[in-house]
Amino acid sequence: MGATTSTDLGFSTESTESGVGYRIPADHPGVTDLFAVLAYGEISAFYRLAEEAQLSPNLHGKVAVAKMAAAELAHFETLERALQDRGADVYGAMAPFVRPLDEYHTSTNPSTWLESMVKFYVGDGIAADFYSVLADSLAPEVGTVVRDVLAETSHSEFVIEQVRRTVAVNRSARDRLTLWGRRLLGEAITQAQYVMAQRDNLTELVLTATGDLNGVAKLFDHMQDSHGERMRVLGLG
Repeated sequence: MGATTSTDLGFSTESTESGVGYRIPADHPGVTDLFAVLAYGEISAFYRLAEEAQLSPNLHGKVAVAKMAAAELAHFETLERALQDRGADVYGAMAPFVRPLDEYHTSTNPSTWLESMVKFYVGDGIAADFYSVLADSLAPEVGTVVRDVLAETSHSEFVIEQVRRTVAVNRSARDRLTLWGRRLLGEAITQAQYVMAQRDNLTELVLTATGDLNGVAKLFDHMQDSHGERMRVLGLG
């Protein structure tokens, strides 16, 4: 499922002489913060998926989750290089985002295999909706990095198949996972708001990308709409 874009939300970009439209130059200080929060998100996803592989009821699931974790690690390495190219201290840049992202994962720690799968699919989708809108307003060389690490992979199909097959025959599981999905959305939006507040440069970048506070509110509304569609794809709508 594709992520929301600035065009979908009605945000316009400014025209440049080259014909490429974007508002935020590559040297904007908020770009370093953006790369850093994405990098910590990816490395967190890597080691949490590695742990959650143990929840799989079979070897097929363990291997599938190991591949998901490997993809997250590759995304981290892309962002690590991008931060180094900007002359940033990678670990220092990530430090402000450790606590809020860790708190999100602690508050949404899955207790079952299916909860883990829903969190992977829904959580990645929510993040992609948020950060893809920013990517559309970034200079091309920066926006490309963001889109590359947010790109969906074939792993999504594995998750969809696992969840849909179960909830089609198990009403109790469907009800539990529906509530779980709602919780994930609420926690993710709270996390996004908190992360924005950690760094003034990142806040300014988000406001520039969306236009103003009304634009931010509009983005969150569309994130909820996209979440509803993802839940329906999983058979939970």
